[in-house]
Amino acid sequence: MEQIKTYGEYAIFARGSKQYQAVAGKTLAIDQIEGEPGSKIEFKEVLFRKSGENTFEVGKPHLAKPITAVIVKQMKGKKTIALRFKRRQKVRVSNNGRACLTVIRIETI
Repeated sequence: MEQIKTYGEYAIFARGSKQYQAVAGKTLAIDQIEGEPGSKIEFKEVLFRKSGENTFEVGKPHLAKPITAVIVKQMKGKKTIALRFKRRQKVRVSNNGRACLTVIRIETI
């Protein structure tokens, strides 16, 4: 499991079946979103927001204020290989692929 770094101000938002941590000014690689580099997008499914030392908001299920971001580029991720093998039965199946990703820069949380 990936360790989450604790920043002064951050938010957790959901995109599809995954959740991401948003920090103002940081870049993230998320599942592909349609759009050109430079266009703005909003994430309305904000689950959690921490704005101070002991100040935080928890959505039930979502918070009202969305997160805004800018698309930096569209790219492909690392190649993944899925291999299925059964010994002595001549079963060797190999599937591979590259996920399409969108790199975004968080502007406001």
